Amino acid sequence: MRRSWVLLTLALLNPWTAAAEDVGEVFRHVNSSVVIVHANWQEPAVQGKTAKVREVGSGFLISKGGQVITAAHVVQTADKITVECLDGEEIPATVVASEPAADVALLQLIRPPTRASVAPLGDSDNARVGDRVFVIGAPYGIGHTLTVGHISARYKPGIYDALALAELLQTDAAINPGNSGGPMFDMSGHVIGVASHNITQSGGFEGLGFAVSINNAKRLLLEEPSLWSGAVGITLTGNLSKALNLPQASGILIQKVAANSPAAQIGLRAGTIEATIDGRSLLIGGDVVLSILGVPIGDETYRERRERVSRVPHGAPVTITVLRDGQQVILSRIRP
Repeated sequence: MRRSWVLLTLALLNPWTAAAEDVGEVFRHVNSSVVIVHANWQEPAVQGKTAKVREVGSGFLISKGGQVITAAHVVQTADKITVECLDGEEIPATVVASEPAADVALLQLIRPPTRASVAPLGDSDNARVGDRVFVIGAPYGIGHTLTVGHISARYKPGIYDALALAELLQTDAAINPGNSGGPMFDMSGHVIGVASHNITQSGGFEGLGFAVSINNAKRLLLEEPSLWSGAVGITLTGNLSKALNLPQASGILIQKVAANSPAAQIGLRAGTIEATIDGRSLLIGGDVVLSILGVPIGDETYRERRERVSRVPHGAPVTITVLRDGQQVILSRIRP
C-alpha cells in the first residue's frame, strides 16, 4: 500500500515523466508531426526503355512554415515530391538542401499544413546506448507505424564510405523500406535521429537499423546547408576508371539527374546503358565528372570538396569539367 502511495505521489509531482513511460501517450502527442513522402521520377531511357519510379519514404515537420526533414536517398533525384499529412492533406514540396553523404534532406512545402504539428527537436549528444526510443514512419507505405526499441550503439562519421558525413545511432526498433526519413524519438517525445537504413541478409528487418543523429542533420541542413544537386553518381577508381578510359585516376559517373535540378540546369547527362564492370552494376554512356571548380576528383576528400563549393558566393559561376563522348567539356552555371 505504501509503495502504491509513493508511486502515485511521484506521478502527481512529475506528470510528464509518468506520461513519458507510456509510449502510446507520447506517440499520440507527436504523431501529427510525421508525414509520408511520395517522390516520383522517370528513370533515364535505358536501351530505349523508360520507367517511372514511385518512392515512398517518411519525414517530419520542423517549422510552422512548412520545412520537413527526410532522407536524401528518397528525394535526391525526384522530379516531383508530395508530402502527405496525418489527416490526408497532400502538399507539393521542393528540395532546398540535401546531403547524400549523411542521407538527410530538407524539403520546403509550397504552403504550411493545415493541422500538422511541429516535431520538437532534441539533443542527440545526450542519447546513450540503452536508452529507449521509438520510430514513426511508413514501412512499405503503411503510414504512421510505430516501432519501439533501444539505442544499440553510436558511430562517429566515417564508418561507411557512402555515408562519410553521417553520425549514426544504431537501434533495434524496426526500420524497413519506407521508414527512411522518419523521426526517431526519445521517450520525452523529442526527435533525436532521422531513420536512414538497415543491414539485412533476408531483405527484412533483423535488428540492425540506423538513424542519423538529429544534431548531425541540423548542422548539415540548417546551420551549414548542403547544396542540393539533384544528381546521383558513382565514384570511379582503379579498374573502373581504367575500363572507362578516364584520363585521370578518379571521376564521378553520373547515374541519375532530377528534372529542373541544378545538375540538369548546368547540363549534366545521366547514363543510359546498363553494364556490369568489375562486379558493379552501373549505367554508362553519361557524363563523368573530372573536376569541380578546377580541382580534379580524387585530389581532395568529399568533406573538403563540400566545404569549398559551399564557399562559392551567390552570383558567381560554378564550373564542372566532364568527360563526354571521349571529349572534355566544361559546364558552367551561376550560383543563384
